[in-house]
Amino acid sequence: MDEKDPTLIGSHCQYTYCNVLDFLPFRCESCRGTFCLDHRSETGHQCPRAGEWAARRRRAELAATTAQGSGRGRSLAEVEVAKPCARPSCKTVVGKGLVPGVQCAGCNRTYCLSHRLREDHDCKNLVPLGARASSSSSSGVVSADKALAALGRLRAWGSKQKESAASRVLPKAKPSSASARLVATNALKKSAKGDEKLPAEKRVYVYVEAEAETTKSKFPKGEFFYSKDWVIGRVLDAAARSLMVENVNNQGTEEKEKLRVFHVEGGRLLEFSEKVGSTLVNGNTVVLLRGVGPAVPDLIS
Repeated sequence: MDEKDPTLIGSHCQYTYCNVLDFLPFRCESCRGTFCLDHRSETGHQCPRAGEWAARRRRAELAATTAQGSGRGRSLAEVEVAKPCARPSCKTVVGKGLVPGVQCAGCNRTYCLSHRLREDHDCKNLVPLGARASSSSSSGVVSADKALAALGRLRAWGSKQKESAASRVLPKAKPSSASARLVATNALKKSAKGDEKLPAEKRVYVYVEAEAETTKSKFPKGEFFYSKDWVIGRVLDAAARSLMVENVNNQGTEEKEKLRVFHVEGGRLLEFSEKVGSTLVNGNTVVLLRGVGPAVPDLIS
């Protein structure tokens, strides 16, 4: 271009059959072409890449905008997932483009703007997904009914446990005085059996007995030591092997055939998941019982 010629300032329109010289030309961000005032729009010059500039801008905005409330620096594009409205009769796809989805706190489903209200998607008759439904009068009544039913089962279970304990002859706790306990513990440490490779600071020395109604065991009682890191379920397995008591807990049988561990000093059945170090101390007595039910019953189901 001859810069001295004032008539050549500007650019010619690149639209076919136009070629007009425009002193202030326009640039199309989609096809990168130069056009005059009349053909500056994508529809005006029939842009072969129509919409590409808008799509690039949308992607840039999504990448630069972090999701509100995520707290993990994820982009909005990663958080928004396109899916249909949860209303069966609605075909609207939410979470895509400029159509946001609204999460209902009652039924935990995502709806479009037309069905976001509870009365619009019959929320009261839907079973909540995942998390529990939000508090309302109906849910409060159901929760109260469940609590009363659970309390009734708890009372029945407690009465049954008392009757079962009264009909069984359980050993008495060891001497309670400090000096008597010390003498008994020293004697127990000399006679107790266990894994000799277990360090002394990890050992817990206990008396183990098999109650008469459990089964006819070859050895009704014994003195053993176990690791503080063991759980009660592992202690039960080891004690059953040592006393030669039949143990069918891992065979999925009925509760009346399963063994449980009763802590004499604590006066309760121990959970299988409890740790020895946090439940038992040296000189305690545990008894293997059969058919006494779980340590804590399932009151809700």
